[in-house]
Amino acid sequence: MDDVTFRLEDWTIGREGWIGKQRKLLRTIPGPGGCWSLEEANFQQPSKATTTDPYINLAWPHLASVQLFQSPIVTHWPLPSQARPTLIPLAVAMAVAPDQQQPPAGAGASSTGSTSPRLRVHVHDTTLVPPSPSPPETSLPLTFFDVFWLQSLPVERLFLYHLGPDADVAAIISNLRDSLHQALRSFYPLAGRVRLTPGSSDRYELHYRPGDAVTFTVAECDDEDADAHFDALATDKPREVAKIAELVPPLPGGGRLIAVQVTLLPARRGLAIGVTVHHAACDGSGSTHFLHTWAAACRGGGAEAPLPPPVIDRTLLADPRCLYDVFVQTAPSSEEYQFVKMSADQLFATFTLSKDDLKRVKDAVADEAARRGVASPRCSSLVATFGLVWSCYQRAKESSGGGGAGEGLMAYMAFPVDHRSRMNPPLPDKYLGNCVGPAFPLAPKDELAAAGAGGLLSACAAVASSIDEAVRDIGTSSMDAWMDRLRELVPMGLLTVAGSPRFRVYDLDFGFGRPAKVDVVSVARTGAVAVAESRDGDGGIEVGVSLQPAAMERYTKCFADAIAWLHQRT
Repeated sequence: MDDVTFRLEDWTIGREGWIGKQRKLLRTIPGPGGCWSLEEANFQQPSKATTTDPYINLAWPHLASVQLFQSPIVTHWPLPSQARPTLIPLAVAMAVAPDQQQPPAGAGASSTGSTSPRLRVHVHDTTLVPPSPSPPETSLPLTFFDVFWLQSLPVERLFLYHLGPDADVAAIISNLRDSLHQALRSFYPLAGRVRLTPGSSDRYELHYRPGDAVTFTVAECDDEDADAHFDALATDKPREVAKIAELVPPLPGGGRLIAVQVTLLPARRGLAIGVTVHHAACDGSGSTHFLHTWAAACRGGGAEAPLPPPVIDRTLLADPRCLYDVFVQTAPSSEEYQFVKMSADQLFATFTLSKDDLKRVKDAVADEAARRGVASPRCSSLVATFGLVWSCYQRAKESSGGGGAGEGLMAYMAFPVDHRSRMNPPLPDKYLGNCVGPAFPLAPKDELAAAGAGGLLSACAAVASSIDEAVRDIGTSSMDAWMDRLRELVPMGLLTVAGSPRFRVYDLDFGFGRPAKVDVVSVARTGAVAVAESRDGDGGIEVGVSLQPAAMERYTKCFADAIAWLHQRT
């Protein structure tokens, strides 16, 4: 093979990061696995690359058997077996342009860290999808709400769709890619990256410049892999996290903000769309607004009223208390945000509370409050959901011998509260960024774990009270302690919440039907439960829970017992 230099900007990259032929490297682009900057990378022998993270002037082995394809789509690059052990961990082609400084370590790519057998997923190609047309270079400073999430793990959502027997898969994937260009036109900051503001030691920003793009990976599951068949993936029953995690893309290094993976499932019966988002870019309201915009563009609009565009103006959020400085100095590390240690056999299951179930929870709470002669807590459907889930969670821990006095007498929870309408002045509903703060319910463990109405009243009262407190705290000195409170509670076994029924994730129709199943896969590492509206559209709420097998069995029993009790009490 002749000496060849490579210009990554003109090539697409495969999952392992092999690259194509060109003359000179002018600027590098992100890809899975790290942050690389190559300068005149010569792949005869030896080949060298300069990297900002974490190896310097690393020599790579001779790649004489690599195959080069000058094509818009690159599938894979066969390598000699002796080269693979060196190259695969390095994951070439992760570059940040030399003038771009890096965000803190740990706020990038995601991984389950599991050794469980995985789905056999074959990556066909990874392309780069920029906004079209490209807006000018822009920098958006992170606000205090954004920097709160700077080190947090990426949010990974998985959407599973049925495909009809006559579905034109090639056309569907092409439409998904083309419409992503259109959606990014309005949401262009998501195509950029988070970086340290040049000349600053602690000021971060979202930086977009023309040419920045979102990675769009197309993959396919092995037809012979029974675990990858649609019914096995779209079930509410427990599934291994390590397997469904293969269907969501890693977030590219270098501070990239979003990645998309579209995976064709066996027998062409279904399509999985995995979306990974850096939480510092926006909260769930903003990311799902983007997804709804993408879906509408993919459907083609027609007679539909266009969705309102995002409001991209960080100056709307004032910081009179200088909370940015407080949060950036006290932020947990990415390791601290990983609230639980995943096991190789970690499971994920979905539990549904129907509208009738939720009414029964509210009635049980009101009746128990009246019996005790105390005021009944304000019990919305979301409060009822959190209350039942939290009570079952604590009861399952108690039944295993955990969560006892040795770990303290109180149990804690945390969930986000949207404050757009409560800011001074209020922020627009479609503000693109973060504007959520934590609520911290706490309740005595023995009361919380009690079966029947007692546990529900304790849980719902604590949840409702914490919402009131979170609303009162806006604009006061109590906000200064958010980070400290979070770090204090994490070691105590904190149950957290991701998602919201307001996001309408089951309305995300890209033109081939509503999703059959939506999961927030990342809750497996953050110790959270994921909530969404019921896919049946009956006013119920779905709850995704990730636990180890023994704990999942206990939780499933506690949940079933609680539902049975609710239906037996009238």
